[in-house]
Amino acid sequence: MAGLATSGSNPDVSLLYGINGLADDAPGWFDRTMGFIGEYGLLLGMVLLVLWCWWTMRRRATTLDDAATSLAAIVWAPLAAGIAVLINIPIRGFVERPRPFVDHEGLDVLVHGKTDFSFVSDHATLAMAVGVGLFVANRKYGIAGIALAVLEGFCRVYMGVHYPTDVIGGFALGTAVALLLSPVAMALLTPVAKAMGRSARVGWLVRARGSLGAVEPGPGTESESASGPASGAEPGSSGLPGGDSERDLAA
Repeated sequence: MAGLATSGSNPDVSLLYGINGLADDAPGWFDRTMGFIGEYGLLLGMVLLVLWCWWTMRRRATTLDDAATSLAAIVWAPLAAGIAVLINIPIRGFVERPRPFVDHEGLDVLVHGKTDFSFVSDHATLAMAVGVGLFVANRKYGIAGIALAVLEGFCRVYMGVHYPTDVIGGFALGTAVALLLSPVAMALLTPVAKAMGRSARVGWLVRARGSLGAVEPGPGTESESASGPASGAEPGSSGLPGGDSERDLAA
């Protein structure tokens, strides 16, 4: 199964040379920057995006159920990435596709020391799994994550360490894992997140302090006065900035 694309007439190889050829015309500092971004920078950016999504969603939640579901969806994003990479291990061993620079001359390789197989790209798999996982939690952050994943895929080809189809395969694998296993993951993670939300010690991980008010009223305790909602809050409003209008969870 080695070498899925070895012919120069193969569109996969032609696109590889076309994208990697841009590095020949770029200044050295730009190539070094692209090498760092493609190897480390964008993955770090995905981590920061997950943390930003978590920080925002925990402040917007209006009920414990909302907060727990949001946290479960956000936690699933990096978990999906890890599972996708584990699934990729036997795939790479079965296909045994060499790196592009092994079979093709004239490539400008920006990162050296790559001795493992090429198909599918771990970086593309990780990035797309996180991006799609975030889309399950929040469409805005998910779109940003998917855009970073696409940029990651471009960088891997630009760096001369992957064929375009390595990247496409990584996108497909990351997307499949994040979406297909999402229902099971949510069913398992949501009760855990809800239990954490009730905890005095780790509840801040699920919702911002005071964002939900009384999370779990005790027996016989009224959450509102007999006269109606708390003073200053309009009927049907949570009293929080943004209210339900800012909730965006693709359950």
